Amino acid sequence: MKRILLMGNPNVGKSVIFSRLTGVYVTTSNYPGTTVSYTRGFVKLGQEKAEVIDIPGLYNLQPTSEAEHVALSMLAEGDVVINVANATNLERSLYLTLELLEKNVPLVIALNMWDDTVHRGIEINLEKLQEVLGVPVIPTVATTGQGIKSLVETVETLPPHSRTAAPPRNRDERWKTIGAIVDQVQHVTHRHHTWSERLADATVRPLSGGIIALAVLTGTFLSIRWIGEHLIEHVLDPFFDGLWSPVVLTVSRFLGEGFLHTIIIGAIGDQGLNFVESFGLLTSGLYIPFGMVLPYVLSFYLVLGILEDTGYLPRLAVLLDTLMHRLGLHGYAVIPTLLGFGCNVPAILATRILESKREQFIAATLISIAVPCAALQAMIFGLVGARGGHYVVMIYGILFVVWIVLGLILRWAAKGFTPEILIEIPPYRLPTWRVVSKKLWMRSLGFLAEAIPIILAATLVINVLYAAGVFNAIADFTAPIVTGLLGLPKEAVTALVIGFLRKDVALGMLAPLALTNGQLVVASVVLTMFFPCIATFVVLLKQLGVVDMLKAAAIMICSALTVGSMLNWIL
Repeated sequence: MKRILLMGNPNVGKSVIFSRLTGVYVTTSNYPGTTVSYTRGFVKLGQEKAEVIDIPGLYNLQPTSEAEHVALSMLAEGDVVINVANATNLERSLYLTLELLEKNVPLVIALNMWDDTVHRGIEINLEKLQEVLGVPVIPTVATTGQGIKSLVETVETLPPHSRTAAPPRNRDERWKTIGAIVDQVQHVTHRHHTWSERLADATVRPLSGGIIALAVLTGTFLSIRWIGEHLIEHVLDPFFDGLWSPVVLTVSRFLGEGFLHTIIIGAIGDQGLNFVESFGLLTSGLYIPFGMVLPYVLSFYLVLGILEDTGYLPRLAVLLDTLMHRLGLHGYAVIPTLLGFGCNVPAILATRILESKREQFIAATLISIAVPCAALQAMIFGLVGARGGHYVVMIYGILFVVWIVLGLILRWAAKGFTPEILIEIPPYRLPTWRVVSKKLWMRSLGFLAEAIPIILAATLVINVLYAAGVFNAIADFTAPIVTGLLGLPKEAVTALVIGFLRKDVALGMLAPLALTNGQLVVASVVLTMFFPCIATFVVLLKQLGVVDMLKAAAIMICSALTVGSMLNWIL
């Protein structure tokens, strides 16, 4: 395994770069025979895993303390050295750099605090500096992650013997060389911050960044919901009700009553054709992907494209990265999590922005279990809110606790190496609408190509099982669990089963059952945590694969029954 050493002066951001490379999964050890501790973690280089060691800070290689002796001893154990230098104090940092150049070890320089050089009017000619030193020089901003990806790629492609050691110099010769280098590569002028630079700084600071993130994410959620609802109300519903409904009714009269009618058209009630509840191939099979899901997918991808092209998403990920890491996720996971409050389908799709399958599995599972979609939230506010607003708060509080606790458990239980997300932080810029619209078109076509065949196939299978009485048998079989563990009446089983088709409809089916306030809270929480609706379930299957989807389903069942039983006992 390749061993990478991080070396640099104290307070140059070396530990922050270490965290960017390795994440939070690190260990601290004492160097053999000493009380000096050092931190080590792992980073993914291509398909291989490399060990990263954070060496204690030092100013030179003439040790005067035990920590500096350890740092010098570890230098002989590394395959690559990343020398972290302070770009705003190049003169002081270069002394250690020159000493490292005199050692026969592959070297890469991370010129950290690069953003401060812009703010302070310091111009550094990177090409000239790289030419003079004879080693790669990568500008980085450890606090935001800028340049970390380039740093990893450089280390990955660095040959084992990329240079010959520089001739030894004495102290005076090194300082003279440093002065000559600084004169060649650095120019200092006075300048003021631009408004975009001030905004960029504000978006990654904890306080100001948190306020901005709250405003942006609230606007994102409201925009997606507003666009999606207006597309449904003014485009899709008029199309299905005015143009497609007569076609379906004509086919219905042609087929007549029977099994084939049930499969293709579904049920037609006394009030006429209902595309949500009919559940036929030409009704719900087409209305679910086009009339219910596609509007939110379009609005999600539109807003996502704008946030991507403005350069805000990387900053949001940096801001929330530490918090989300506690749940085994990365900063980017906050985007699909919050989008799940609009619709779980685009939220599950959005987990693709996470780097590893492990994070995608954890994020998708948590969204499916603890994040109610907009339609279900509307029913919670309408049905449960009528009993008192504190019951609604109780439901959301329980789901938030479930999200936290389950995230901590999955972080521990989901095995596998977790690479740190390496992202570049671009400057803020206005989006190009041609690019945004092109990405919207390509992503939407990709969703339809993936989702429609599976949704139609799932609709066909569920129709056949329903006609064969399998669902009724499931309801009878699970009744003891529903009444015994959850404390709900037997009739609630039907609502839980229907929840697989449409959760808001399922919650509405609880209204005639005269449930107590406690039973209604239990039913709402269990219904939210139980299997997602069929559209989400299909996308979950496509996103995770069969094996991980079955794992997620098992987690849903166990967590829903466990939390529901605890609530039944408490309430």
